[in-house]
Amino acid sequence: MSKDKLLSIKNLHISFASKQTEVKAVKGINFEIRKGETLGVVGESGSGKSVTALSMMGLIPANQGSVQAEKMTLNGQNGDSFDVLSLKGKQWQQIRGKEIAMIFQEPMSSLNPVFTCGDQVTEAILLHQGGNNQQAKAKTLELFEKVQLGDVERIFRAYPHQLSGGQKQRVMIAMAISSNPTLLIADEPTTALDVTVQKSILELLNSLKSELNMAMMFISHDLGVIAEIADRVIVMNQGEIVESGMVEQIFDTPQHPYTKGLLACRPPLDKKLRRLPVIADFVKEKHKESKIEVLDHTKQLNRIKQLHQSAPLLKVKELSTWFPGKKNFWGKPMDYIKAVDDVSFELFPGETLGLVGESGSGKTTLGRTLLRLQPAKKGEIWYRDQNVLDLDNKELIPFRKRAQIIFQDPYASLNPKMTVGQAIMEPMFVHQIGQNQTDRKERAMTLLKQVKMETEHFYRYPFEFSGGQRQRIGIARALAVEPELLVCDESVSALDVSVQAQILNLLLDLQETRKLTYIFISHDLSVVKFMSDRMMVMRNGRIMEHGNAMDIYSNPKTEYTQKLIEAIPR
Repeated sequence: MSKDKLLSIKNLHISFASKQTEVKAVKGINFEIRKGETLGVVGESGSGKSVTALSMMGLIPANQGSVQAEKMTLNGQNGDSFDVLSLKGKQWQQIRGKEIAMIFQEPMSSLNPVFTCGDQVTEAILLHQGGNNQQAKAKTLELFEKVQLGDVERIFRAYPHQLSGGQKQRVMIAMAISSNPTLLIADEPTTALDVTVQKSILELLNSLKSELNMAMMFISHDLGVIAEIADRVIVMNQGEIVESGMVEQIFDTPQHPYTKGLLACRPPLDKKLRRLPVIADFVKEKHKESKIEVLDHTKQLNRIKQLHQSAPLLKVKELSTWFPGKKNFWGKPMDYIKAVDDVSFELFPGETLGLVGESGSGKTTLGRTLLRLQPAKKGEIWYRDQNVLDLDNKELIPFRKRAQIIFQDPYASLNPKMTVGQAIMEPMFVHQIGQNQTDRKERAMTLLKQVKMETEHFYRYPFEFSGGQRQRIGIARALAVEPELLVCDESVSALDVSVQAQILNLLLDLQETRKLTYIFISHDLSVVKFMSDRMMVMRNGRIMEHGNAMDIYSNPKTEYTQKLIEAIPR
């Protein structure tokens, strides 16, 4: 690896003014990026990672934030040296795309929904390299091949909503590398992607870095992902760099309590813990090795046997959910997409059944079908002594009180016009829980305390909270009707690993105190293994493997399960 400095930053400060006070997002940090290396930047949301990257691209508007530094120097491709902070207006066209390019966290919000993917990449090529439309299209198709998108002509004509998350991210990568930049900034490019898709994106970025001789700044909240791709690492917390070093040094001998906490809060692969450590345990220096309680495998098996001695809470028989595919001239479906295809299983009171698989495997459709949020094509769903598929709308009301769902995106599932208190009390009113509004308010306040929120949050709106806090509110709302069964649909997939650990511990606490039964859906096998007693692996609408969670991880029976395990960042 070349030792030449590509980017040097000294004493960088970034702040944002609000009505009440000034928020100091970055507090005097120093670092450099060398030619040909990958610098990993890791930390929780709000640590200052992304705003640091945005300042390097000149993307923080002067009327919104203040960026100051003693030095921010970029050494360009042709021996040019740029003082990044002094660049104005059109001068940035020499830098953005050509010298520094950026892959943003959420490709759906970064791609324009009204233009095809091909048009958006050709526009970037024409802007930075000139030429005509035909040349730009040929270059775009070549780039789509390079980022391993299949059927490149179809992708060129497709709109963003017609592609999967992984495909959209590859389009963004193609756009970013279209002008052969010296430095590629990848800002959380794999967050919320399946572990298998994530692995393929990381491998692609590594190969492109070598092929194009780029340096890369890879931003993530997940140290496991950073370990897969980085040469050096800087760890950020509350706007400061708390630790830096070579990737092996950071992982083998972390020095700062915050780094130790980040490493510890991801579910381990080789054992099953009763609870996950959280960063606060390390920062407050309360953590002791003896506090990590490893569950005995034999005791786990005995627990499952004991749970299975009672009658099943849920019994699913040959359940199928199909969606119409292509239709003929008269609008009649010519074929069907079998999202759930002949699925059978049982779930027992107090148990957690994990459901794992890639996007499109059918796991979310199965969860929604079980709750009658999606109509079934055929089969039976027995909840205690009732076939849920036979219930009419009136009979469904008491069932919905007993079975609830926690959605993947808490912001999308909360009404932005309702306060937190109104959102929690609404299902109580629908199901006639509580004697009056005062009683319902007291119940809502109690629920907020149970999910580790403050009672004053009752009066606030969803936009005033972080992702982890909103997920806690979603859990409180689901618990408001005192259910027996909770379907947790990717309920931690988009959260920082540190916040994820807190939510997973909370769900375990609530299961114990409220005697809840869970169906826990996720694409991340390590998270499912931590949460679950038993696990089902889904692919193409079918159950590929079913058994004790630890046994499936230790001894997978199918090649597909083995692929899911190998894709987990280590």
